[in-house]
Amino acid sequence: MKAQDFPRNLAVGGKHDHNRDRGSAFKLAAPAARPKMDLKIGDPAPDFTLPDQDGSPVSLISLRGQRVVIYFYPKDDTPGCTKEACNFRDRWDRFEASGIRVLGISKDAASSHGKFIAKYNLPFTLLTDAEPCPVAASYGSYGLKKFMGREYMGMMRHSFVIDADGRLERIYTKVKAETMADQVLADLGLA
Repeated sequence: MKAQDFPRNLAVGGKHDHNRDRGSAFKLAAPAARPKMDLKIGDPAPDFTLPDQDGSPVSLISLRGQRVVIYFYPKDDTPGCTKEACNFRDRWDRFEASGIRVLGISKDAASSHGKFIAKYNLPFTLLTDAEPCPVAASYGSYGLKKFMGREYMGMMRHSFVIDADGRLERIYTKVKAETMADQVLADLGLA
């Protein structure tokens, strides 16, 4: 299955809407103006299925039995996002040795993810959460942003650790891109 063939309406919860309008890949409510962080440690992590950098579907539920780090980031190959990705890359041996799966999620296309992975030799999976970013919204990681006096909807830099039972173990809403992987490892006692 190629990225352009991926059924985007399976993004949240894995339910296919056979009655959707033909002109729209999603039948979802518009995201809130500000992201609501209703999720708490111990809550079940919202399930999803998204295409990876090769266009293959990745479902969170299929990763049960292992810890998963999900980090939402705005855009491939930008300064902050590159620092964050490279911090995960540089600490990859510790994540891999501990059996922790790392998933980066942005709204970039699979082709962009592939180039980003190749350019920086990233050893983990990048997923595409296309506009209107329903998975990021379900994690409170998509909403109104302000930059240089301009307001727009965008991806928030948030990270989550999901335990082997599919529950939220850690939630990070104030992320320092260049040290996020270090912070996760320290908080999990793996530094």
